[in-house]
Amino acid sequence: MSMNDPIADLLTRIRNASSVSKKWVDVKCSNVNIRILYILKEEFFIRDYVKIEDKKQGILRVYLKYSYDDKPVIRGIKRISTPGCREYVSVDKLPRVLNGMGISIVSTSKGVMSNKKAKNLNIGGEILCQVW
Repeated sequence: MSMNDPIADLLTRIRNASSVSKKWVDVKCSNVNIRILYILKEEFFIRDYVKIEDKKQGILRVYLKYSYDDKPVIRGIKRISTPGCREYVSVDKLPRVLNGMGISIVSTSKGVMSNKKAKNLNIGGEILCQVW
């Protein structure tokens, strides 16, 4: 069975694994998934990720992050733009998630980046997801 939305699969696996306090979760490797995980690590939502080679496309192992009392750092993760309904915004309409406590991940002409970096570069794009 083919997968239509690998980004939604990544977000769902992270959401499900953090809700049951798993140490890590494995997802399929793609360039967009690598970039999303890089942003999540840069913004301290996950501990780390590594690429595991196999005979196919590869696997990304995502090490989840928890607070000192074993609560997941990622409280919520939501897909915004879907393959059936794309959400594009200009730079002045970039959303703030939880009044700046969360981030939006935006696909721009300069690559995939957080809403904070896109605002600094003064570019808009497609909102992929929100994390808080």
